[in-house]
Amino acid sequence: MSKSLLAQLREMTTVVADTGDIDAIEQVRPQDATTNPSLLAAAAQMPQYSKIVNDVLLDARKQLGDQAGDSKVTKLAFENLAVAFGKQILQIVPGRVSTEVDARLSYHTEGTIAQARSIIQKYESAGVSRQRILIKIASTWEGIRAAEKLEQEGIHCNLTLLFGIHQAVACAEAKVTLISPFVGRILDWYKKSTGKDYQGADDPGVQSVTKIYNYFKKFGHTTLVMGASFRNTGELIELAGCDLLTISPHLLEELDSTQGNLERKLDPQRAKTMNIDRIPMDKATFDKMHAADQMANDKLKEGIEGFTKALEQLEQLLSKRLSELEAVGAR
Repeated sequence: MSKSLLAQLREMTTVVADTGDIDAIEQVRPQDATTNPSLLAAAAQMPQYSKIVNDVLLDARKQLGDQAGDSKVTKLAFENLAVAFGKQILQIVPGRVSTEVDARLSYHTEGTIAQARSIIQKYESAGVSRQRILIKIASTWEGIRAAEKLEQEGIHCNLTLLFGIHQAVACAEAKVTLISPFVGRILDWYKKSTGKDYQGADDPGVQSVTKIYNYFKKFGHTTLVMGASFRNTGELIELAGCDLLTISPHLLEELDSTQGNLERKLDPQRAKTMNIDRIPMDKATFDKMHAADQMANDKLKEGIEGFTKALEQLEQLLSKRLSELEAVGAR
């Protein structure tokens, strides 16, 4: 009997689940898992996780006291909730979980560093080693500088919302552990911009990740490439061999139920033989390349705004839940 596409993919790529749904992670059993504010907001509204959410809120209230305003409590609760879900996920996956800092800190180096340290301290207080955590940070110049400092402290980072080679090179030179180029969001931009449909190797998101992967392997960068934000299994098939791929549960199920031969498309030895020019990176070069790349410019801005909105919605949800819990407690 032939192996499924997922079984073959696992032989050449580390498979990561892109979800905050603990039940879904239990079903697909990935090596690692990633979360973000949108995924946490969705998971927080599922009835099976109401106890986790309630416990986090009541703990935050207890920690800050009755005099603290609801906004302070919900901000602390968001960070604690991300860690609470992360701890649950780490009981299932053998590898690492990515936990995201507040998207509103995307252009604030020191604020990002402070929150990352706080998240790691919470995990370590719960007996979880920092080696099992990746701190997710947006790939702005300020975010990359924060990640560089955190990596020097042994806090490993996953640089997200990455759309251009300039962001990738800056991350590699900062020696971050891992980057997450967003395949599907790149495809979305090109489809909207050109009105064309793209398939297989013609997919601009696939081409972007392939270019980054080959550049890293050619120049011996240790930063790992984790393709993210997929729209279809065709994109995953074209990136077989990538260091890691973070995949939503429904696409994991599709790969698992599909038979066929999966060819390795990305190969480190082949990349070493390619004729690729090195790009020396500094802030001026980064800013110039970012300004010239309309897609990366648009999608980074949109991504930060989207995660900020999801976080604000999650805080509203937590604030409402806190009021309900305190009303019940007062009766």
